[in-house]
Amino acid sequence: MKNSNTDLYPIKFYPIYKQKIWGGNKLASNLGRPGAPKGNCGESWEVSTVPQNVSIIKGGRLGGLPLDKVIKSYQADLLGKKVYAEYGNTFPLLIKYIDAADNLSIQVHPNDELALKRHSSLGKTEMWYIMEAEEGALIINGFNQKLRKDDYLTMLSNLGSIFKREEVKRGDAVFIPAGTVHAIGKGILLAEIQQCSDVTYRIYDYERAGDNGNKRELHLEDAFDAIDYRNENSYIKRYQKHSIPKLVNCAYFTTNHVETEAEMLRDYSQLDSFVIYMIMEGAALIKTESGETNMTRGDVCLIPACFDYSIIRPLTKSRFLEVHC
Repeated sequence: MKNSNTDLYPIKFYPIYKQKIWGGNKLASNLGRPGAPKGNCGESWEVSTVPQNVSIIKGGRLGGLPLDKVIKSYQADLLGKKVYAEYGNTFPLLIKYIDAADNLSIQVHPNDELALKRHSSLGKTEMWYIMEAEEGALIINGFNQKLRKDDYLTMLSNLGSIFKREEVKRGDAVFIPAGTVHAIGKGILLAEIQQCSDVTYRIYDYERAGDNGNKRELHLEDAFDAIDYRNENSYIKRYQKHSIPKLVNCAYFTTNHVETEAEMLRDYSQLDSFVIYMIMEGAALIKTESGETNMTRGDVCLIPACFDYSIIRPLTKSRFLEVHC
């Protein structure tokens, strides 16, 4: 049994909105967030300690405090002993929603070794959970053939022929290990779980201009060293209804899919980690030993590591992503 810190409780945060040239209006309309910027709001950062983008706690006795300061105060009680020992006052994940009204750039993220060497940062392994997808919506997810670095360099003038394009639908989960060339296609609303990093190398950006009227910067030289040139199987996974499958289980995070119409006890007594809930559908009450909170579609909540359990009490049929380290 853990020693519950009764000062802590299920924690919510104010979203940090990011306007992007490819963004749309679904964060406001689809997730019911009238405070989201109009027109081209592409991202909502839900839980973050990325520098200059630290989440602020919403509500409760810790309301108004930045997450990194609260981690410094509560340490392992908030994150878990192993997580705090490894990451210190940095929250290890970055939790987002993304609305792609247009295609995102084709890009790649570095692994831990390269990101540390070049940016003093964590690498960026991530996953997507597709919340909504227009008919025929596509993602790019790796290469459609085995390549060597030299092969890739000779094919730069015809990049479109080497990327693996896959159609996605609502409920699909996609794993994107660091080094995987990838892109979100237009017409997709998704939840993203990733390492706490904002390092991205653009490979192709459809000749688009940024806010200054110039074409957005590409990072081809950096990308050459970051890309994993192996051809892997599809990373798309589809859940089975009325089960709790692991959508992703990697070195950095585990994401489970939880679907329920009845009250459910989630036992965390043997888990040495915080838990993040992201509600994909429905409404529910989340209760722990020392507090409770209501959640509706799009809400995100952090359950501190000091708690042994949470109770999910659905008000309607509900689907969650349950994330932990």
